[in-house]
Amino acid sequence: MSLVTTESLKAELEIFDIPYQDDSVLDKMVEQCICNRLQTSEILHEWVAYSATKQGVKLTMDTLEQFEHEVLNKKSKSRKTSRKEEASSRMRDISRMDDLIKAEEEEEDLLDSYSTPAKGSQKRPLTTPEHPRSKRTAAPMASPSILLSPASFSPNATPSQKYSQRGGKGEVVVTFGAVQGTRWVGRKDPGAGVQVEILEGPEDSLNSSYKYMFQRLRDVRNVLTEKIEELGEGLRTHFSIEEFSPVSLPAQDSITVLGQICCDSNGKLNAQSVLLEAGPEQGGQQVPVDLSELKEYSLFPGQVILGFNTFCLFAVPLPFYSSNMKMETDEEPLNVLVACGPYTPSDSLTFDPLLDLINVIVRDRPDVCLLVQSPLLFHHKTDTIHDRISTKVTETFENIFNRCIESIVDGTRSVGCQLVFVPSQRDIHHHFIYPQPPFSLPHINKEQAQRVTLVPDPCTLLIDGVTIGLTSTDILIHMGPEEISWLQSRSETPNYYPLYPPADEVNMDYEKFQSFGQMPLTPDVLVVPSEMRYFVKDVVGCVCVNPGRLTKGQVGGTYGRLLIQRSPQSEDGKRESPCLTAQVVKI
Repeated sequence: MSLVTTESLKAELEIFDIPYQDDSVLDKMVEQCICNRLQTSEILHEWVAYSATKQGVKLTMDTLEQFEHEVLNKKSKSRKTSRKEEASSRMRDISRMDDLIKAEEEEEDLLDSYSTPAKGSQKRPLTTPEHPRSKRTAAPMASPSILLSPASFSPNATPSQKYSQRGGKGEVVVTFGAVQGTRWVGRKDPGAGVQVEILEGPEDSLNSSYKYMFQRLRDVRNVLTEKIEELGEGLRTHFSIEEFSPVSLPAQDSITVLGQICCDSNGKLNAQSVLLEAGPEQGGQQVPVDLSELKEYSLFPGQVILGFNTFCLFAVPLPFYSSNMKMETDEEPLNVLVACGPYTPSDSLTFDPLLDLINVIVRDRPDVCLLVQSPLLFHHKTDTIHDRISTKVTETFENIFNRCIESIVDGTRSVGCQLVFVPSQRDIHHHFIYPQPPFSLPHINKEQAQRVTLVPDPCTLLIDGVTIGLTSTDILIHMGPEEISWLQSRSETPNYYPLYPPADEVNMDYEKFQSFGQMPLTPDVLVVPSEMRYFVKDVVGCVCVNPGRLTKGQVGGTYGRLLIQRSPQSEDGKRESPCLTAQVVKI
């Protein structure tokens, strides 16, 4: 705090052109500044505001004493009250910490009374700023249950009663493929030699954050136009079509048109509101589509189709991945675990479901764990998690996230499995944009980094010759209200989010989406976590898995597990799915 003098006050008064009675006024103002811990500019700002409310009174000894009584004394009292409350809050925090330490000591004493005494004391030395813990005597990393305990980040957190009293733990609710005699364990040496990488390669994938909220409508239009043209070229080649006809020109003969489905209003798509919007090369017009003569159809906004007189053909499916790598005859299948957040119940800030998942990983020893969404996220779009957390959590979201990841990595160290972390737009601490860059873990050490793969949303993984498509965005629930169908027609789309316009909760960056949101091929396994009911289904050779959520509100949810193995090339060229079997299991 700089020293307030009569010279500095005099200079400031001249700047504001404020007349004063005599030098005794300056001495009085210096005294007020010292007593109320105010700078020169601060007391002048207060005086100008006070003078304006008093019809511009002059600066005299009498008015200065009245100013001190009405303004400065009240502000001084409020500051003292604030400092008292802050000190009281600190004392409460210290008291809580002392209670936690005392409870921990009592628990250790109780455990020691039931154990055989060993050489030396087994008690853990307490660490304080005055007596720091020596690095030589530092114990190994604490268990995940300690790092993720409620007291570790929120002294006021209470466990969820409904989650702890849930039934059906470990019950298999969905089965795919032949599971008789299947052992859901990883290889003899889990994680050893397992290659987890992004199919597109690091140079062609989204691997860092980027600037968003700067896209122009013209750029969005160009992306949508290129999508129509690219898909149209593939369809034209596949069906040997010479050229597409403009949609706006009337014709009596059979013609072929190309365009994307859109709605004629801001409401939901229905059988009477379907429009076909052509690309610029076909005139760029919108024409209504009559579906009354179609026996079956399945349409959603943004879908690119070929239109004939009486029926529609949809996009040609992309090819599957083919590898030239030789397969060992005695190669064991890979055990892949898939789990999607939330990892806490909606009525508690405890990570009990995440701890249970870590116990499952330690028990089953999978080779790869795909963990979709971070431990810190909104349970749903109307969730008030900031209100629930802000008054309880004693550190930043980033610190809690880093400790959660550290707990997962260290808690599964004995297993040695590969961990893949997929972000979500529901994450509290991450970029709210689609496509979404991967998480950043600047403090992860070299040993942990060998087992951790950070991927963007969406992405296509290559794991030992098997491709797995991943997205945490709930495209199924977004397309549900928009899609119209009569019976069910097959529809393949070559990107992870084919819906246009997107759902309100999806902040789409179309330029990045064009580069990083496309499907380079049809994945062998497609993981699409959704609020819809869990399932495992084969869709045109691609095994689609919705593992459900690890928690459903206040109760426990489900996770998925798969056995995958790269299939050798058959003599007749027929493809066999590398997904041998899969299950959805209650946590």
